[in-house]
Amino acid sequence: MSSEIILRFHVNGQLHEVLAHPAERLLDVLRERLGLTGAKEGCGTGQCGACTVLMDGRPVASCMMFAADAVGREITTIEGLAPPGELHPIQSAFLEHGAVQCGFCTPGMVLAAKALLDHNPSPTDDDIRRALAGNLCRCTGYRKIFDAIKSVARPPRRKARKVART
Repeated sequence: MSSEIILRFHVNGQLHEVLAHPAERLLDVLRERLGLTGAKEGCGTGQCGACTVLMDGRPVASCMMFAADAVGREITTIEGLAPPGELHPIQSAFLEHGAVQCGFCTPGMVLAAKALLDHNPSPTDDDIRRALAGNLCRCTGYRKIFDAIKSVARPPRRKARKVART
């Protein structure tokens, strides 16, 4: 008798059923069972962000999560960010600003940026810094990543000034 069970969850807008052990990591199910290799095994301890996916719109370290905990949730991987053959505006901005080099961290960075901009369309540098705190890059030196994210962000609204009537 196998200890595997059927897990049902949505990935990139499609319902998936996979036979997996309840303690199998979400990262492994995504990569090995569904062929979605954008999330990478980096540190394996949730420290580097290379395995970041969005669960119900929030970034999570898929290497630290049991696949069974994704049951009934909506998972978005880098492969599901834009229609096939197209780039999401954040992906385009990363390319335009040279915010990609080796590319290992890029999917996690892009997904963290998407979650940030979905929640806060006009982030400050501090907001961006906090949103990317769990994502490490050894190649770009974060300035280009910040510039890419800021180029997609909406400018902050100006506060209306009251005009005194005379």
